Amino acid sequence: LVVQEDLIMQRDRRVPRLSDLSARPTFSGRKTQGTLEAHVNGFRFTTNKNQKLDILYANIKHAIFQPCDKELVVLIHFHLKNPIMIGKKKHQDVQFYTEVIESSQALDNRRRSMYDPDELDEENRERSLREKLNLTFKDFCQKVERVSEQIDKTIAFDIPYRELGFSGTPFKEMVLLQPTVHCLVSLTEFPFFITLLDDVEHVHFERVFFGSKNFDMVFVYKNFNLVPVRVSAISTNELERIKEWLDDINICFTEGTANLNWKQIMVTIKADDRFYLETDEDGVPKPAGWEFLRMDGSDDEDGDEDDEESEFEGSASGSGGGGSDGSDSDDSDDDSDSDVSLVDESDDDGSADDDDDEDDGPSWDDLEKEARASDMMRNEKKEADSDEEFKRKHKKKTAGGPPPKRSKH
Repeated sequence: LVVQEDLIMQRDRRVPRLSDLSARPTFSGRKTQGTLEAHVNGFRFTTNKNQKLDILYANIKHAIFQPCDKELVVLIHFHLKNPIMIGKKKHQDVQFYTEVIESSQALDNRRRSMYDPDELDEENRERSLREKLNLTFKDFCQKVERVSEQIDKTIAFDIPYRELGFSGTPFKEMVLLQPTVHCLVSLTEFPFFITLLDDVEHVHFERVFFGSKNFDMVFVYKNFNLVPVRVSAISTNELERIKEWLDDINICFTEGTANLNWKQIMVTIKADDRFYLETDEDGVPKPAGWEFLRMDGSDDEDGDEDDEESEFEGSASGSGGGGSDGSDSDDSDDDSDSDVSLVDESDDDGSADDDDDEDDGPSWDDLEKEARASDMMRNEKKEADSDEEFKRKHKKKTAGGPPPKRSKH
């Protein structure tokens, strides 16, 4: 833990304040409720039991305000630079929220008739409450920004783009993931999911193939000591929209058909001093950086072949291009077989054998001659069989003469 400065209290009665808030994580095992105030150099949250939690402006890395539009709660979330103690544990994310309606009440409302007059009145009250809460929280955020500017620690609140959101499973449950300017977050449910986009080096899409209903998304961080984070079970319908979003924020991405062993991949990458270069230590060409993850990474190797051959070999070897890990060529073959080539392993072996035996095998002209000879033999056999069948049937019809006439007696 980093020792923080003492909170400087603002004695003015006009101190920005939000009342009747709940806090996550909780101070104890039960729900924690209280009041949040913005003072000279930080926030103070005081519970109804007079427990206090101080959060300094200087320790806030990202502040997020999420309105209650199509949500059950309106919230303010702080992602901290250094963790603080809450209860008996260290936490780097703190959230203060107010429920618009209880979750159980929301489920009961779904069962009511759409023509119930009481329900219409309740919907109007809920709509008014949502607007009031959004305005109250927004006004608080604006006041905090003005207060923090006075000490050159400006707190700028970010708002998630719900229209860019998509559903995925970062932990055990399916949640809505929403981009902000600096993060990709899921804050409504606990545990929180927050990925800082500035820390992301690369994104790889796994299990992308024709007919797949969903895929996985892996975030690889600039700090290679951090384990990549996987978000599972994203609908395939969202793939192109997510790619457009990544293009807009200048994050490179690749895709493949298999789930990769990222722990082993990161170990190999960290040991490779020439990961971002196009050749290894011996000068042998290799994919530079994350190019080894691309499905069509080996198409360029067949440029000298004719169009028909290069297309065939490119499709076969392209599935194995995602198996390289950016290290020496000998090691990449082993890693691709054990960690990556979970779907197209047979195709990888076949393409490798074709490259090795290309000079020793028969030429295309020889293969075409053999094919023509085989077709001629097959046609001659069919003609002979048809002649024999015709003779056999004709013999049956003429054998024995006409049937004997019946006697009149």
